[in-house]
Amino acid sequence: MASWNLADIHHLGMTVADIERSIEFYRDTLQMTLVGRREKVEERYVMEQTGYEGVQLSVASFRVRPESPNSLEVVQYLNAAGEVADTSSNRPGNTHLCLVVDDLRAAYEELKEKGVRFRSEPVAITAGPNQGGWVVYFYDPDDYILEMFQPASSS
Repeated sequence: MASWNLADIHHLGMTVADIERSIEFYRDTLQMTLVGRREKVEERYVMEQTGYEGVQLSVASFRVRPESPNSLEVVQYLNAAGEVADTSSNRPGNTHLCLVVDDLRAAYEELKEKGVRFRSEPVAITAGPNQGGWVVYFYDPDDYILEMFQPASSS
């Protein structure tokens, strides 16, 4: 038995190529609340945490609702930036963020009109614990895969 316990999920962090573009997408397109912004982070602890000496980051944090305990953190490496990753959903180690919506069809139509790229049209969930709901994958500006999910209870 462990002498410690997990308490909650604090945030999901994503590395982005252009933080201003990502802020515009998450705040303006997806209507998430921007709850924090640090334009140039260069503290010693960040260098130790990331393993990149002299690293400088630009960071923005979002919440779906201001009172939510969970956040999305987007980070741009201002220096020590790596190569663009293949974000395909079938590659081990890749992740996706799932956002719950109350009207998936309306969200899909509005976001598609704004130029958001989708993998498919909304798909009915026909089996499993979310049967009766709807789901769709779409992409942020860095091709990170996002998912929108409408539970059966709001179908």
